Amino acid sequence: MTRTRKRFIAGAVCPACKAEDSLMVYMEEDKEHVRCVECDYHMSEDDHTSEEPKGKAAVKRDQVIGVFKPE
Repeated sequence: MTRTRKRFIAGAVCPACKAEDSLMVYMEEDKEHVRCVECDYHMSEDDHTSEEPKGKAAVKRDQVIGVFKPE
């Protein structure tokens, strides 16, 4: 039995319930997933859109699930 390593995202706010420091990220089936421990909100690599960001801080969308900014 293998254990999945889950890491919390410091300062992140859940987009659904707005709870701070409740989002954890983990790998499952070679895909990165984010889950809220308060409301069970879930986001995975397949959920994000393929829009290309613009500007100096552009990040390739195939490398991240989302960019979390603490408030």
